[in-house]
Amino acid sequence: MPQPVPPRLVHRRALVTGSVRGLGLEMARAIARSGASVILNGRDPRALDAAVSELAAEDLQVTGAPFDVTDHEAAARAVEAVGPVDVLVNNVGRRDRRGLDTLTPADLATMLDSHLVATYALCRTVSSGLVARGEPGRLVNVSSVVGQLGRAGDLAYATAKAGLDGLTRALAADLGAHAITVNSVAPGTFATEVNAELVDDPHWSAWLRTRTALGRWGQPAEIAGMVAFLAGDDSSFVTGQTLTVDGGMTIRF
Repeated sequence: MPQPVPPRLVHRRALVTGSVRGLGLEMARAIARSGASVILNGRDPRALDAAVSELAAEDLQVTGAPFDVTDHEAAARAVEAVGPVDVLVNNVGRRDRRGLDTLTPADLATMLDSHLVATYALCRTVSSGLVARGEPGRLVNVSSVVGQLGRAGDLAYATAKAGLDGLTRALAADLGAHAITVNSVAPGTFATEVNAELVDDPHWSAWLRTRTALGRWGQPAEIAGMVAFLAGDDSSFVTGQTLTVDGGMTIRF
């Protein structure tokens, strides 16, 4: 009889930001199912408690840390309070679907702070702890295919996600000597709460059938395996990469 594969992330502690719902919750679930102790994060304590209860009911090791990633000092204090972190998944991100005619420089700065500066601050905090302890680590940033393709009327998001992929490569170069890998995952079109209006739009779904190789929306759980892979030892020689999970959107033309 083949022996069951043991959980690959036993004795690891992972922090997943923006993990009370959608893609973030599925990422946290997959990492916890791989044996890690996972710290969920969100700004709303009630939503965070509900997410923690949901995963705890599955006998997964989870706790919650309520903080806003854009409050860098509060985020640093929260990371210190939860104890050593081996794996960081930066999933928080906001949407602002506007183009050049209405998006102001201040609006763009807000998006860059949420996606880029907050990610950099948390990576810096967690990696500093890893270096001080002399431990290897995994940093995973959640990007988007929009950062690779661009889309009219979605200027700030595309700019921020393209910058996030650049940040991923730069951090990987800086941290490689410490056995800390840094990668990003670029989701395509996923059926999440944020996209609920588009999911219900028959014209959008018809467009997806022709635009993606698989011809459908992705389900949140379908990104989880890639993130769990990047969080574990099987990805120990993968760093500075943006791995696309998009049902074949970026290979069609």
